[in-house]
Amino acid sequence: MKRGQLGFLTSTHLVDDMYQGAVPALLPFLMSQRGYSYTEVSGLAFAASGLSSVAQPVFGIMADRSARTWLVPTGFCVAAVGVSAVGLVHSYVLTWILFALAGIGIAAYHPPATSQARAAGGSSQTAMSIFAVGGTAGSAIAPSLVTLVVGGAGLSGTSLLVIPAIVWAILWAAHGPWMRWRGHEPVQPLTVAKKGRLAAVDDWRSFARLGLVIVGWSIPFQAINSMVALHAQRDLDQAKAVGATVLTVYVAAQAVGMLGGGWLGDRYGRMTVIRWGYLLSLPALAGIAWAPSLPVLLVCAGCFGAAMFLPFAAQVTLAQDYLPNRPGTASGLALGVAIAAGGLCSPLLGWLADASGLRTALWTLPAVFAVPLILSFTLREPSLREQPPKEQPAVAEGAAG
Repeated sequence: MKRGQLGFLTSTHLVDDMYQGAVPALLPFLMSQRGYSYTEVSGLAFAASGLSSVAQPVFGIMADRSARTWLVPTGFCVAAVGVSAVGLVHSYVLTWILFALAGIGIAAYHPPATSQARAAGGSSQTAMSIFAVGGTAGSAIAPSLVTLVVGGAGLSGTSLLVIPAIVWAILWAAHGPWMRWRGHEPVQPLTVAKKGRLAAVDDWRSFARLGLVIVGWSIPFQAINSMVALHAQRDLDQAKAVGATVLTVYVAAQAVGMLGGGWLGDRYGRMTVIRWGYLLSLPALAGIAWAPSLPVLLVCAGCFGAAMFLPFAAQVTLAQDYLPNRPGTASGLALGVAIAAGGLCSPLLGWLADASGLRTALWTLPAVFAVPLILSFTLREPSLREQPPKEQPAVAEGAAG
């Protein structure tokens, strides 16, 4: 494991996903200060998460064809521009476009960065979970940061959120020369690093089954991400700061789940972690919808965040191992198109919340989540089939002898 390079990549993941986490954190402020409805804020959530998810496979294909390491800093800088400009416009259409721009930046970052993290960490589930925790830490920081900035300076204060991206873009530019000065080459994405040596067969059928599991995982993940703060405010009569605290607890618990899932995956196997993660998530999800008080909501949100992310690192590495010749594409599809279902369902859940109440919308999620729970028991470890070796020219054989 290349710890120094993995650590730096993890820090860029923190910065990138801070902007991803800023999107749901901004929604309550947009509702209160601009009068947006549940349907409108769900549409903004879709602009950021749904379009980002759809765009990720495109960037994954690009990352598989060549290194394109420049996509990493470009991605988090574009995301920063989108989020930081939201408070400077007043049109809903322009706000939607800026959230979409942020989503595209987030999409550009993830496939090449995930491939580089896998190359730095090798087959370790713990290494992938450490990289993933960087993103979770960024998402956990975002609600408090947004509350501090917007609460103090108003929506126009979002312009200050561009500062972390500027700092890390400078660090990225300096990191490569600094690593070479120390005698280390910056890590290359997995496909580029092993070009010409990958012979295993891509198992698209197993990958499609895993994709269906992730689709079912993403719907409650996206819904709770965008609605749990509003749930605390509207259904439990809590202040905006308390709603942000609930969201922070939910996101911070994801980091615990990721680290625990990586360690357990290395010790007991990926399938065990995936199945237990889904089994433990279902009652916690029902508890969020039922929660009659703030303490119950905090406990259930924390339990759900931790259990939901136990399988995360295992699912990412499993997707890459099902498509060993296309790790960037696998990351883009598993973290992109599959998760897009959550973003696509956000407007529907927003419409249901407007029509019947937020708690009713939340009660639909356990029924949806039962589907990936059942499908998770159909997953299997990748087979070790390999492509038949290519015949060598006779001249080459003679030369070898």
